[in-house]
Amino acid sequence: MKRRDEGREPNPPHLLRRCEPLPEEQPKPVHDDPEAAKRVAALLASPAYREANSDVDFLNSDAARGPRLELDYLKPELLLRRYGITEAIVVFGSTRIVEPKAAAARLAEAQAKAAARPNDAEAATRLRIAERVAAKAHYYDIAREFGRIVGEAEHLTEGRRLAIVTGGGPGIMEAANRGAFDVGAATVGLNIHLPREQFPNPYITPDLCFRFHYFAMRKLHFMLRAQALVAFPGGFGTLDELFETLTLAQTRVMKPVPIVLVGEDYWRRVFDPDFLVEEGVIAPEDRALFWYAETAQQIWEGILRWREKCGDPLI
Repeated sequence: MKRRDEGREPNPPHLLRRCEPLPEEQPKPVHDDPEAAKRVAALLASPAYREANSDVDFLNSDAARGPRLELDYLKPELLLRRYGITEAIVVFGSTRIVEPKAAAARLAEAQAKAAARPNDAEAATRLRIAERVAAKAHYYDIAREFGRIVGEAEHLTEGRRLAIVTGGGPGIMEAANRGAFDVGAATVGLNIHLPREQFPNPYITPDLCFRFHYFAMRKLHFMLRAQALVAFPGGFGTLDELFETLTLAQTRVMKPVPIVLVGEDYWRRVFDPDFLVEEGVIAPEDRALFWYAETAQQIWEGILRWREKCGDPLI
C-alpha cells in the first residue's frame, strides 16, 4: 500500500544557492551605523583575521617554527612513500667536479687567461685550481656509472624500491642522478633553500625533487632510507654529511651502513683516521666504519658484500 507521504520529500538543497541569504553574508548596514563599513574593512585587513595556513607572516614567525619543521619533513616523506621509495643509496661529492668535457673547457679558459697575464698571481692560482679540478673530472664519470648500476637494480624483492639520493645540485650529485636517469630509474634530489638562488640538476625525477628550508630535515631524509653512503671527493658539505654519518654510526645512534670513500689518495690527504686511532680519540674498531674504492663496480660490489656479511643482503 502506498504511503501518503511517499514522493513528497524535498529536493536536496544546493550547497551555496539559497533563496534567503544568511544574516552574516551582508555587512552591517551603514544606515544603522555610518562607521560600520570602515570598521569591518579594518577587521578584514587585520593580520589577526588571516587564516593561519595562509598567513605567511605567521608561518614565518619564530613561534611557528615547530609546524614549519613538521611540514619540511612531511611533504617529502609523503611523496617518497607515494613513489614507493623504501631504500636509498646516498651519494655526496663536490659541486665543482664537472664532467670531463666541461672541465677541459674551463681549464683551456684558465690557461688562456694565465698566458695573457703572466704576472697575475690570481690568474696563476685559478689555473692551478682548474688543473686540479680537471684531474678529478673522471670522478664525474665514475659517479654517473654508479648511478646507472643502482638504477638498474631499482626494483628489489618484496616490493622494495631502491633509489639514488643526492643533494640535488651539480657536479658529483648531478652525475649520480644522471646515471640513474640514463636507465630510466627514479632518482631523488634533496635541495636546500639558500640566500642565493640555486638550481637543481636536470636529471632528478620531477616528483622527487625537493627543496628544504631546514638543513636538519634534509639531513634526516638523507639518513631515513639510507642503505649506504658513498662520498666522492668534496668540500665542506661533503665532509659535513660524511662525518655526521660516521658519528651516528660510531655512537650507535643508527644502525651501521656501508660508507665508501671514493678516491683513496684524496681522502688520505683530507683526514688521517689511523692518526686518530693512534692518538686515542677514536677506537680501532671505528676505523672499520668505512673503506675506500676507486671504480663504480668496486663501490657496488663492496656494498653488496658488506650487506651480505651483515646478514642483511640488499638484493
